[in-house]
This record gives sequence, structure tokens and C-alpha cells, in this order.
Amino acid sequence: MFSLKNKTALVTGAASGIGAAIAEIFSQAGATVWIADRNEADGKAAAERIGGKFISLDVASETDCAKAAQTVGTLDILANVAGIGHVGTLINTTAADMDKLYAVNVRGVFNCCKAFAPAMLERKSGSVINMASIAGVIAVRERLAYTMTKFAVVGLTKAMALDHSHTGVRFNCICPGRVETPFVLARLKEYPDPQAAYRDMASTQLNGRMLKPEEVAAAALYLAADESAMVTGSALMLDGGWSAGK
Repeated sequence: MFSLKNKTALVTGAASGIGAAIAEIFSQAGATVWIADRNEADGKAAAERIGGKFISLDVASETDCAKAAQTVGTLDILANVAGIGHVGTLINTTAADMDKLYAVNVRGVFNCCKAFAPAMLERKSGSVINMASIAGVIAVRERLAYTMTKFAVVGLTKAMALDHSHTGVRFNCICPGRVETPFVLARLKEYPDPQAAYRDMASTQLNGRMLKPEEVAAAALYLAADESAMVTGSALMLDGGWSAGK
């Protein structure tokens, strides 16, 4: 396993799902981990489970992010995982839907980077990992607002990497396909035939299954570790081959 010994990491959206898996693997690798989430009960439980620390954080709030940076102090690793989804086309997506997703998925990444990255840049060391999506590289049907935000995350990541390429701070993003998060699994139970729904959702990935949160976490660990020192401005695809023929 890659070592994060003597490093401090903060993971947003870490009360459950992909964020929780990333926080756990970071802790296992030796890092001191801050779990940042709006869900205080689950966030504190996740922090207790891994021996980490919890901080309440609404990434859509610039003020919240600035206060969190003051509380946490200098970071070695920032993982921006907090995000929300939306199902809809142009016809049934409202301006309010677009604004809500943009506030969390894009401004949330920007706000956290704005709050925590300056100290990294001053120290000339650090790794920023943003959670994008397959929908940040290719369009996904009936995910208009979500696709827009994830394309923005990929672009934001690349722009920051380019602007700060000689500082020692690296900016990368991960682009997963469909992942078996608690949210997705709960949605599957709403279908008349959950197994058929799973197969349908997984069919876009060439190996016929969804990703596990732990598989996404393993990629985040690599990007956080010193062994990935030459990786910056990357959009790492974890899509089971979804984009291979695009």
C-alpha cells in the first residue's frame, strides 16, 4: 500500500459512499484524516470508525470553507468528493436545478480549493483530488445538469494544474463510471426488479458491473501518494471501459 504517513488529509462528502471509502483508505495508509460533511451524525460516526476528525462543512458556502481552512490548518491532501446528482434533459431541467448542482459540484470544488490550496502553494507541496465523473468526459443521457457540472470539474482541475504546474502542488480528478454507493443501491430498490435495474445500469461498463467505492478510493490513494509525483492535470478514467469506444 502507498504510505501517507505524517500527512494530513481532508475529504469532503465523507460521511458515506465514495468519500467515506477514500477517508478510510487514507487513514489506513497512515494519514490524519478530517471528514468534512453536512451530515453531522453520519460524519461523526465515520470519523470515529477510522480514528479521524470531523468538521461540519457546506462546500457550497464560501464562508464555511474559509472557516474550515482556519480550523484545520495546513493540508497535504485535499479530496473534493462532495457532490449531488440530477436526472433530467433540457425539457425537464429547471434553472433552479442547474443552479443547485453548480453550487455544490462546481462552486464547492472551487470554494474548497480557494480556501485550502493557497497554504499548499506557499509550502510548495500538496495533492488536490477532485471527484469528476465519466459524465465529465462524455455526455450521459438524461443527466444534462450533472454532465455540465462534471465537465466543469475536469476543466477546473486542468486549469489549476496548468496555472500551478511548477509549484509542487498537483491537481488531478477521478472520473468514475457508475458506482455502487448507498444512494445508487437505495434507488435500485425502488424498481420492480432491482436485479434487472442493476444490469441495465451496469451495462454501459464493458465488464458488466458497477464500481465499488473502494476501487475509487484506491485510485485516490495513488493520486495522494508521493509515488504519483509526476501526475498532474490528469482525468483518471475508472469507467469499466465505458468511454473506450467514444
